[in-house]
Amino acid sequence: MAFLGILFFLFSVFPLILAREACPVSRCGSNGSTIGFPFHLVGQQHQNCGYPGFNLSCGSQGTTVLRLPYWGEFFVRRINYITQEIQLYDPDNCLPKRLLAFDITGSPFMADYYLNYTFLICPSELTRSRFTAIDCLSNSTSSVLATSSMSLVSKMSSCQILTTLAVPASWPVQNEEDFSSDLNSDLQLTWDVPSCGDCEAQGGSCGFQNSSSLEVGCFSTPGTDNGSESSGSLQVFGIISLSITLPAIICAVGIAFFICFTGRRRDHSRVNAAQQSAASLEAPQEPAAMMGLDESTIESYTKVVLGESRRVPGLNDSTCPICLSEYCTQETLRCIPDCGHCFHAECIDEWLRVNGSCPVCRNSPSPVYANS
Repeated sequence: MAFLGILFFLFSVFPLILAREACPVSRCGSNGSTIGFPFHLVGQQHQNCGYPGFNLSCGSQGTTVLRLPYWGEFFVRRINYITQEIQLYDPDNCLPKRLLAFDITGSPFMADYYLNYTFLICPSELTRSRFTAIDCLSNSTSSVLATSSMSLVSKMSSCQILTTLAVPASWPVQNEEDFSSDLNSDLQLTWDVPSCGDCEAQGGSCGFQNSSSLEVGCFSTPGTDNGSESSGSLQVFGIISLSITLPAIICAVGIAFFICFTGRRRDHSRVNAAQQSAASLEAPQEPAAMMGLDESTIESYTKVVLGESRRVPGLNDSTCPICLSEYCTQETLRCIPDCGHCFHAECIDEWLRVNGSCPVCRNSPSPVYANS
């Protein structure tokens, strides 16, 4: 169990340490936004470099792509790690069409504010000269308008209401009395978890505290003076600890392998010795002893499991007379009735299958045991 614990420590802690060192900021293309924690650039950064739900990928022409579970793909214009805001735009440059199916559930992102917008379908002749239509939703015969003013909607008797829905907004707008064409501008979303804004503002770098939880910590960034003195000291302590514990763990793994290998060899040698002893020792002179015992009779003989003291019942010493190995804690012994001599269970079982007498005193057990 100790060996398995060492392996678990190696495979869980060290990858995290190596991953933290291998998580530099990245970007898609020369003009793309910098990508760092909590975001993770799939295929180019280790999975521990990002928080769940913050996966990004690189698209064609160096674009940065965010895929929302129920809303599809958006291109990333900008990421502000201090204010924890991400600015998105539609790959097809028709954000109003995407807003008609707005759904950010299943993602860590949210909007600062929501405004109720009513979308109207109006004749083109009505809107061409008087209002600004949403071009990507309009055609030659009808135009699509959007407004948050219900009083303005009530005046558009020749238009048909398409839908009214809550649209994410960066700030609240009061008393809008016109039709909006700004819905095709960028979409700005925020996130609360993980909370790394203060860390970024101080020049630090966010990351996971360990590999077994989602607990996030702030670490000083090399080359900056904004990290706290305690964080720098903690890094030095971590490097020193790693340089000491890594060789010790490697040695422990080697010792564990050695113990496991020698233990198996010992068990194999013990069985071989029992087989050789059974074949080479002189058989008893009594005709009844020339025959081996059946399994039910052998199993009827007393078994003893040695405790920490390794005390063997009766006058037996601490060495098995068959394989000549010393008894160890938790090993199973079997004792011959009448004479009371004890042996390793696997050694004496092999002997009794060939010979019906004790290999030490050559006495056969009483008929009560032999026939039981």
